[in-house]
Amino acid sequence: MTSTPPPDDPGERPLESLRADVADAVGALDGLEDRPVAEHVAVYERLHTVLGDALSAGPDRA
Repeated sequence: MTSTPPPDDPGERPLESLRADVADAVGALDGLEDRPVAEHVAVYERLHTVLGDALSAGPDRA
């Protein structure tokens, strides 16, 4: 059985999937100070994208 990739529209993604993405992205901030500075940008860009997707899902889905 193959899994279907999540839809591009955050409003169509399951709420638990969005919450899991946010938790993972926020969790990536832990220990960031121990990682090379060159890696920081990618971590913050991912966090920004994930939070934007969660917000785009709409206030009634929070």
